[in-house]
Amino acid sequence: MIRYALRCVDGHDFDGWFRDSAAFEAQAEAGRVACAVCGSAEVGKALMAPSVPSAREARPRLAPAGPREKALAALRQKIERECDYVGRDFAAEARRMHEGDTDRRAVWGEANLREARSLREEGVPILPLPFMHRRDD
Repeated sequence: MIRYALRCVDGHDFDGWFRDSAAFEAQAEAGRVACAVCGSAEVGKALMAPSVPSAREARPRLAPAGPREKALAALRQKIERECDYVGRDFAAEARRMHEGDTDRRAVWGEANLREARSLREEGVPILPLPFMHRRDD
C-alpha cells in the first residue's frame, strides 16, 4: 500500500491509500478519487516528503488512532450498519427515491464524477464519503 498526499482543484488537502501508483492513476482517471472535503474529482498528488525511518525507528509499530481516524471508523461502522449498500446502482437508486418512484431509505454506493454532478444538478441530496466499500466482504 502507498499513501499519497492529495489536493483538489479548490486547494483542499487530504490523504489517500492505494495498492500502488497504477491503482491511483486508474482510479483518478475513472473519477473515483474525490476530495474528502468538497467531493471534487479534480484531484492530483500534492508534494510530500518521504518517510525514511532511522535505524533506531526501523522496528515497525502502529501509531495509536487519533481523533480523526476514530471518527472515520465510527462513521464507517454507522453507515455499514444502518444504510443499504447499492454499489454501482447508487445514482439510479438515489434518483428513483428523489423522484418518489421507490421508498426513501438510507443508501450508499458508488458514482462517477458525471453521475454525481448530474444528481447534484437535479437537487438530489448526496455527499461524498471518505471511504469506499470493502471489496473483500
